[in-house]
Amino acid sequence: MLTTERQEVILNLLAEKKTIKIQDVIDITNASESTIRRDLTELENRQKLTRIHGGATVNERKRHEHSIVDKSTRNLQEKIEIAKYAVSLIEDEDCIYLDAGTTTFQMISFLSNKEVVVVTNGLTHVDSLIKHGITTYLTGGYVKGKTSALVGPQTIQSLENYRFDKCFLGANGFHEAFGYTTPDPEEAAVKQLASKLAEKTYVLADHSKCEKVSFAKVDDIKNATLLTGKLENKSLEKLEKQTTVKVVLT
Repeated sequence: MLTTERQEVILNLLAEKKTIKIQDVIDITNASESTIRRDLTELENRQKLTRIHGGATVNERKRHEHSIVDKSTRNLQEKIEIAKYAVSLIEDEDCIYLDAGTTTFQMISFLSNKEVVVVTNGLTHVDSLIKHGITTYLTGGYVKGKTSALVGPQTIQSLENYRFDKCFLGANGFHEAFGYTTPDPEEAAVKQLASKLAEKTYVLADHSKCEKVSFAKVDDIKNATLLTGKLENKSLEKLEKQTTVKVVLT
């Protein structure tokens, strides 16, 4: 099969499935893994797709944001393992900021044995925090329809009343050069302030966010410890030159 034919197969598969594995393409084209990797790299360079661990996904617009329902089922087991590790970093009597998001949400069930105080802008977090008997403060602000995150001037104002031992943030993308990003500038501003008010900041993001770049920058990659899943060696090496990375799945 010619290069152009293979690449057309790849793009057709992406149009159908949105995310594909290298093995999917190998099965259809009978090409070698190294050949398919070269095809994916070339297509990425032409901005036709985005490489992810073990495959590729469609390019997304920088301001596009999935709903919380869509996000909650993606890479769920990986998110649970990341969350479990994150909670292991928390000590009794810590005051923590728990960002809105599906990975940070998974931390809550593991927090029930910790004596902590939580401040959150995640409306979806509240019921679970109360259920597990965790002392909780909710910021004010405007409720985003897609993510149920509280954002805006009232959120910023209420956050300024707190100081945190640890801050746990979500992100839509992390990149060694462009840092941590999210589609919404207002949500980015909330994350930025929460991080500044904390002694230590952790960003929880599954491997699919690697080398993704959204519209609004949250912070430089070096200013937080990254907790993530398994990454390609090349990506991990680039990140480790900039910050501390904990890979919770191998």
